[in-house]
Amino acid sequence: MRAYAMNGAGNAFILLDARGEPSPPRPSTREVTDLHARHPFDQLIVLADGADNCLSLRFWNADGGEAGACGNGTRAAAWHVFEEGGPALLSFDSVGGPLTARRLASGEAEVDLGAPGLGWRDIPLSQAMDTRSLDYEVEADGVRLHAPGAVSMGNPHAVFFVEAVADLPLALLGPRVEQDRLFPERVNAGFAELRGSDQIRLRVWERGAGLTLACGTGACAALVAANRRGLAGREAQIEADGGLLSVRWDGADDAGHVFLSGPVELEAQLDPDVWR
Repeated sequence: MRAYAMNGAGNAFILLDARGEPSPPRPSTREVTDLHARHPFDQLIVLADGADNCLSLRFWNADGGEAGACGNGTRAAAWHVFEEGGPALLSFDSVGGPLTARRLASGEAEVDLGAPGLGWRDIPLSQAMDTRSLDYEVEADGVRLHAPGAVSMGNPHAVFFVEAVADLPLALLGPRVEQDRLFPERVNAGFAELRGSDQIRLRVWERGAGLTLACGTGACAALVAANRRGLAGREAQIEADGGLLSVRWDGADDAGHVFLSGPVELEAQLDPDVWR
């Protein structure tokens, strides 16, 4: 097995490449949190062999909880396989469902995250609501936000549309949204500043990880939520703290797939037993 420190637009990962291993790692909550204390990251990724010529991806957040999906993590894993000479089209199994990735002419990996989940049970919410605009508000330090859009990209997101994201007390707002009873599986809280129909400035408080430099599924959720409100088109550049991500929602209806691309950086190769 091999281990790497990587990032996708600043979203920090440790990738355990367990392809060829008969028993891929399945770290416990304690092992994940201990690893995070030694080598901080947003998500731990285990890449392994899957069934039917697929690869397997599993993700753990920094708090030790397993995540169903990670857009930037999938891009990072795909880019890693591409760089090692793998085929230009890959299929993955994940807890959140099947994923595919292809290598672009630029060398970047573009990931197909599938169709978004838009029903209230898909998110999930604790009660029926219109997911275009939730009957929900949050307040912290004199700032009140309301009516986020809700989207599942294999993991739950609530996206607030704001005037100036730089002015928000996200360290207070983020955990309040994440842990609200409306979201029984907790939620990723996105704060989106619209700068045009194809430009969105985004910051995300990630469930189980906190404020991160980028969130791939959060970028996808922001575009979907904005489009459903008539605030953006079907394709946009998402400006995260760590760099630019490109998102497009294919087709013309809710059944279209969402595609994500952007930069990846290999920072270091680590001891393969780093997680133990």
